[in-house]
Amino acid sequence: MNPQNIKILHIDSNHPLLMEQLQEAGFINHEDFASSKEEVEAKIHDYQGIVIRSRFKIDKIFLDKATNLQFIARVGAGLESIDCDYAISKGVHLIAAPEGNSNAVGEHSLGMLLSLMNNLNKADKEIRSGQWNRESNRGHELDGKTVGIIGYGNMGKSFAKKLRGFDVQVLCYDILENVGDSNAKQVTLQELQQKADVLSLHIPWTPETDKMINANFISAFAKSFWFINTSRGKNVVTQDLVKALQSEKITGAGLDVLEYEKLSFENLFEDQKPAAFEYLLQAENVLLSPHIAGWTVESKEKLAQVIVDKIKRFYNLTSIKKYTNEQ
Repeated sequence: MNPQNIKILHIDSNHPLLMEQLQEAGFINHEDFASSKEEVEAKIHDYQGIVIRSRFKIDKIFLDKATNLQFIARVGAGLESIDCDYAISKGVHLIAAPEGNSNAVGEHSLGMLLSLMNNLNKADKEIRSGQWNRESNRGHELDGKTVGIIGYGNMGKSFAKKLRGFDVQVLCYDILENVGDSNAKQVTLQELQQKADVLSLHIPWTPETDKMINANFISAFAKSFWFINTSRGKNVVTQDLVKALQSEKITGAGLDVLEYEKLSFENLFEDQKPAAFEYLLQAENVLLSPHIAGWTVESKEKLAQVIVDKIKRFYNLTSIKKYTNEQ
């Protein structure tokens, strides 16, 4: 198919290489970063492709108006902002780029874990307020621990790779069989819960994973554990997480994502903050970041390059440039 006949609408800003390389390949590209969902719906029938991040949900109403749409490309890992089943039923090809920011997520997860175990953020805050507390900031070493990873796709594998320099046992659990590798031994969920000192979550948000980390799930762990979540906030019942922190069943939590995030991931503080969230804000053994685990200078370029390559591949075009350090 001639790409000169393919019109693509970009509704979020991305790395400039995405637009540049699609234009070089002959695609017709239009930008619209400001219009409302309804305004975009009014013109989406003119386009064969749309490139999104998370500005609004691509739902049935939108898809019914997108009568000529051939693909949706999300510059990110997850597709939860898209009604995937309905899109597929209408013959729309779905493109995501989990391999584009997996390295960033792996590094962020490790950084959060080491900061928690060594009280780095707490100690820094105390020194800045004039306190020099050594004993209360005595840390824990990662060596000798068992790290459990739930979700062993691009992100989970990246985190396990980062752990190779430590003397740790790494276990992984995934709904798919035979995904374990030299960096992590695949086990049942029950075995992971019996052995883990650390739990890192790397799963999408689906009906099956919604509120997965709840009181019953946490209580099934044989030991107290550190918890890292760089996946999706709605996979965790925050109130149950807080209770586990209060009882010390969870030793500390590093949360890059929160249950209260908007679908767009762009704002958190529009509504009144729930009591559980207020606790997280005050807790010294909780480390928070604003959904930036995969949000690095390098991953911005990698994500864009992956999307370009997959769009070209969809139309059987030869890639002009392949990003380096593919995960």
